[in-house]
Amino acid sequence: MNFAALSTTQIIIIVAVAAVVVLALIGTWQSIRKRRTQKLRTRFGATEYTRAVTEGGSQQKAEAALSARAVRVEKLHLHPLGAGDRARFIDAWAKVQARFVDGPGSAVTDADQLLSDVMSTRGYPVSDFEQRAADISVDHPLVLENYRAAHQCALRQTDGKANTEELRQAMIHYRTLFEDLVNEPEIARAHSA
Repeated sequence: MNFAALSTTQIIIIVAVAAVVVLALIGTWQSIRKRRTQKLRTRFGATEYTRAVTEGGSQQKAEAALSARAVRVEKLHLHPLGAGDRARFIDAWAKVQARFVDGPGSAVTDADQLLSDVMSTRGYPVSDFEQRAADISVDHPLVLENYRAAHQCALRQTDGKANTEELRQAMIHYRTLFEDLVNEPEIARAHSA
């Protein structure tokens, strides 16, 4: 194409079309980013999404980290508990709860350990708390903040700094995650029915 032979009108039309194409591409890109953000906020919950943005330093880094979490968890060999394990853990949980009245601090410590055992049996790596929390956030975002709060209380209890009300609240938080992890197949069946 010989640009010298183009009239001013033709040049204006070419520039206008190019501008429209660029604006359409920008709009499409923004729409894709917005949908990705919404999808991640929904999957991980607003609290965990905000936490990731704060810790990551930017929305882009946070979204990349959250996406990487999801990919990591998809590669794990997670599985529901078998009937025997489920019954064993439910029995162990009942014993931990019963011990709360006489020894709330040790009951919270035992609840923390029991949850680690449940997670390990389900196939989650349990090397450190932050990795466990990150892994749990992928499939159990609604109980993640409760898990973080309960774990912090368990750590304060270890230092002798948690009061009975904090320990009671930690047990409630642990119970919520415990029920989510132990009863997951029943929950999935109920949702599909």
